[in-house]
Amino acid sequence: MLDKEFHDAHLNHAHLDHTWIAAHIPHQGSMCLLDKVETWDQEKIVCRASSHYAVDNPLRAHGQLGIACGIEYAAQAMAVHGALLAPENGARPRVGYLVSVRGVTMAVTRLDDIQADLLITASCIMSSENNILYQFNVRADDKLLLEGRAAVVLNADALAVNLGKNT
Repeated sequence: MLDKEFHDAHLNHAHLDHTWIAAHIPHQGSMCLLDKVETWDQEKIVCRASSHYAVDNPLRAHGQLGIACGIEYAAQAMAVHGALLAPENGARPRVGYLVSVRGVTMAVTRLDDIQADLLITASCIMSSENNILYQFNVRADDKLLLEGRAAVVLNADALAVNLGKNT
């Protein structure tokens, strides 16, 4: 138990920056959009990002970064949350697939013209062995830019194999 308490305290006080994030999620290079983890616990994570300013942001299209791209920022925050909650025994976190977004509200049309860093919050509202439901939002300067819910399926490849055996 003491090791777990140390592990939790260490991660809560560690500098969870872009380098740490890139080492723990599949998104690499300029596709790793998050700068750092601001706070996190078992249910919630808050991340900071400034990559929406970048002219070479890989999500830009037609000279702009549309607000719907905020969903990818939220999905990466969810992936980081999963990595932080992974067992400490060195096992790789289970792969998660974003399978659905619902109830999405967009308060602006673009992210690239936002002059402040983005704060991305993802809160787990339901979790089972292979499914997680998150509530997420993207804010800048205390202004809500985007919010919604996202469903994540873990190890979807294994689920597909099991489904194939049952048919």
